[in-house]
Amino acid sequence: VQLQASGGGLVQPGGSLRLACVVSGINFSIYPAGWFRQAPGKEREFAATITWKGGGTYYADSVKGRFTITRDNAKGTMYLQMNSLKPEDTAVYYCAVGERYATGPQLRGGAINSFGKGTQVTVSS
Repeated sequence: VQLQASGGGLVQPGGSLRLACVVSGINFSIYPAGWFRQAPGKEREFAATITWKGGGTYYADSVKGRFTITRDNAKGTMYLQMNSLKPEDTAVYYCAVGERYATGPQLRGGAINSFGKGTQVTVSS
């Protein structure tokens, strides 16, 4: 399984970024998926998950209302739209494919099939 994330960069507080993650080597359309992040000096943490059809989403309280996770199964791609970015959102962002049938809380708890290499997001003026 290969996951390739892109779209990170430097943005000012209050700005927006859209991350994308292309998934290959697996039938992406039947697996739940998610985004995690790791800030400097901290452990990796959950940000958002989405069900295999895209009908259900689950967010960490720290990003709820600002971030939106979506997916396009025909393209084998998931996205993370990040709005109203704050300096504390600075982190390396990782996309992940969950274990089959895992729920959002289970992905949060570590039910992960594969992680991709991350993309750096820096929020600073």
